[in-house]
Amino acid sequence: MLSTDAFNYVNVLDKAADASWSRENILTNNIANVNTPGYKRKDLNFENTLKTELDRCKHESLDSKMKDVDLSRLNPSVYVDSSNYSYRLDGSNVDIDTEEVELASEQIRYQGITAGINGQFDRMRSVIK
Repeated sequence: MLSTDAFNYVNVLDKAADASWSRENILTNNIANVNTPGYKRKDLNFENTLKTELDRCKHESLDSKMKDVDLSRLNPSVYVDSSNYSYRLDGSNVDIDTEEVELASEQIRYQGITAGINGQFDRMRSVIK
């Protein structure tokens, strides 16, 4: 992690990329356990963690909020989704179609985040030249 205001966005995007990568792993684990009786799907929601941290910041502009973001608070936890609900007879609540759509969506999100990180470094390189 870099400790200068020039890297505020990069540091937050880095945390988002880590969370996205973790969520991809969780979703693939759900897919792998689709036929495991009693398995309850797991998930991770970084967006709520980030929103909570940004709402905590006192500034109005996103640039100012990035300076106040406490990166140590941007650690979302894994949760069991609908642990008491299952429409399947074997007690599992994993729907393969939903998991595959969520996985594809997360892969696109990860690509967008990494493109954002690359864009930030491209802007910095153009300023240095």
